[in-house]
Amino acid sequence: MTPPPPRRRRAGAPERSYPRRGSVRRAQMITTYGVGSMVAVDNESFIVSGIDSWNITEAPTVYEHRLARVLGVKSFRLPPASDDTSKDGVRVRRFPLWHSCPNCNALQHVRGFNSAPGKNECGDCDEELVPSRFVMACAKGHIDDFPYWKWAHRKNRGEGDTGFCGGEMRLRTNGKTASLRSILISCTCGVPEVSMEGAFRRTALSDLKVFCSGRRPWLKDAPTEHCSEKPRTLQRGSSVAWQPIVKTALSIPPWSDSQASRLEPYWADLRELGTDAGAIKVYLKAAAVRENYEFSVDTVMELLRAENHEEASTEEEKGKDHAYVALRKQEYKRLIEGRPETETGHDDQFVCEPPRASQAVLDPYGVIRPMLVKRLREVRALKSFSRVDTPETRTDVHEAELSLTPTDWLPAIEVQGEGVFLRLDEQRLDDWAHSVAVAARADRIRANHERLLRARAQDPQAVPESPADARMILLHTLAHILINEWSLDGGYPAASLRERLYASESMAGILICTATSDSAGSLGGLVAQGEPDRLAASLRSALLRSQWCSADPLCVESEGSGVGGINLAACHACVLLPETSCEHNNGLLDRALLIGTPEDLSIGFFNEALLS
Repeated sequence: MTPPPPRRRRAGAPERSYPRRGSVRRAQMITTYGVGSMVAVDNESFIVSGIDSWNITEAPTVYEHRLARVLGVKSFRLPPASDDTSKDGVRVRRFPLWHSCPNCNALQHVRGFNSAPGKNECGDCDEELVPSRFVMACAKGHIDDFPYWKWAHRKNRGEGDTGFCGGEMRLRTNGKTASLRSILISCTCGVPEVSMEGAFRRTALSDLKVFCSGRRPWLKDAPTEHCSEKPRTLQRGSSVAWQPIVKTALSIPPWSDSQASRLEPYWADLRELGTDAGAIKVYLKAAAVRENYEFSVDTVMELLRAENHEEASTEEEKGKDHAYVALRKQEYKRLIEGRPETETGHDDQFVCEPPRASQAVLDPYGVIRPMLVKRLREVRALKSFSRVDTPETRTDVHEAELSLTPTDWLPAIEVQGEGVFLRLDEQRLDDWAHSVAVAARADRIRANHERLLRARAQDPQAVPESPADARMILLHTLAHILINEWSLDGGYPAASLRERLYASESMAGILICTATSDSAGSLGGLVAQGEPDRLAASLRSALLRSQWCSADPLCVESEGSGVGGINLAACHACVLLPETSCEHNNGLLDRALLIGTPEDLSIGFFNEALLS
């Protein structure tokens, strides 16, 4: 990563080689250190700049047609991963700007320390400066330095007094405790020394009449915005200081074909030609000369028909997230249909086929026709991010922009691996879900989730609907216990596996696939878990393991756990996963719907299978 230039370069001047300030993995630029996040490099702190300032001349282009169409971009780009000799890089800006000196305890803007060029040191003590631990941010994504002067003088300002006293701020730690009470702020003007205790109260800043500044320091030359949100104090490294909003899609036929990926750069032109096969043939001949590859007119016509069909199915969906629901339904259909390895080429990105062994051993569990996904590609794109409010399931959070000027691309990574797809018998599932006791537990989770959504919604009149119902909660919890089981029995780290849920009135399936782009689970080990005999053994072991939790009876008798009480019988000792493996931030879970409760075993969908 490179810091921004201190001033605008003169026209015609040679491009400056900016110093490298550190490096992160490409995947972290999507999930951890994306645009607008703060990253610590040695003893310094920076904020990652918008994508319109990135230098990506060498960064590979990633195509995923279905996801790009939904997000309104032409393509995706891998975040730069270059060496010291490359011109590629992600710009960063110093933030927060208030620093302190651990020797003289001075607390002020970094410019006030008179550091030597290229260094971040106190001009008087030659000690390395420490970036402020605290920042203030609002739910609309704005972020700024913590108002230390107003905090220290909060009881010593006259009504309407907004001017500074002219004194010098000091920050020290008395070392008595590790709490905020031990962090002390003072001023040489003589006001009493105050601690940081209470700074994290929801109304701490608004009580001081501190309003959101509307600043967006990750965007170069971004004007301040008027903002009516109340700012909150956050730790610089807090998880709610930056929450990525990531959208994903699988590469499925016909877009997973090797020819389709080669055609992506020309697709905008081909779409304009419509169904004119003659014009398409002429265009493909010219493209074949440039690519040294023969394209098929029939393939292009099939892709055009597929695109029209997908657009029609997207329009049929209703709701705020209708486009993403349509993506899932298309994937669900392809996973059921499968695509044998004998019908694919070496470069195809989707191979899905049923196991050859008899599946009768899975009948007691209600699992029908599992599919072995031997080759799979998933694209994960960073669409935007949020602050303060966590983007729970379909919550109406504010999405902060990644750039000041519009771009036709978004940063993304691609994961190529494997997985196992399971479906449950929908008739049996519906009969079970209609049980009064089952519906009552599901309604309890749904009510708690809707209460959370109402509390976090920006518009009380447009509260999103909770997706929690008995079917969804069952499938979600089943995916969790299987991932936990395979992490113990199959040798996979739980964080290397990821769930993908297909739960609605017309879908009842789960896909468990590799979640990382490293070697974990890329050599067929996960696919082997989907063989009927092994899958039946894994299911039985996982269900038996979920019958008892070390936190029982508190866990199984819980009336609500997790954020907002959106879980029932679920805790870290039984079904919770690393959050990178879960699509819903470890929410909407209840293992009682799998195996029942001590008082009523019948509510467990798999209760009869365990008794047999």
